[in-house]
Amino acid sequence: MKDLMVAIAKALVDNPEQVVVTEIEGEQTTVLELRVAQEDLGKVIGKQGRTARAVRTILNASGMKLKKRFVLEILE
Repeated sequence: MKDLMVAIAKALVDNPEQVVVTEIEGEQTTVLELRVAQEDLGKVIGKQGRTARAVRTILNASGMKLKKRFVLEILE
């Protein structure tokens, strides 16, 4: 899942080398923390959070197959 998140984030930003995804495992939930360059933060979030919501939807759909819940946190 971390690789999927990295691939999506790198496709969205202007500085793909600054994309960092940290995975925090839990029993039923896995938290993915996404860090990007400050100037790319708006691209990842999108207008009114639409891009972030779409990425979270992809994570939820992928998690259904693995029977796990994934939470995306976008950090500054």
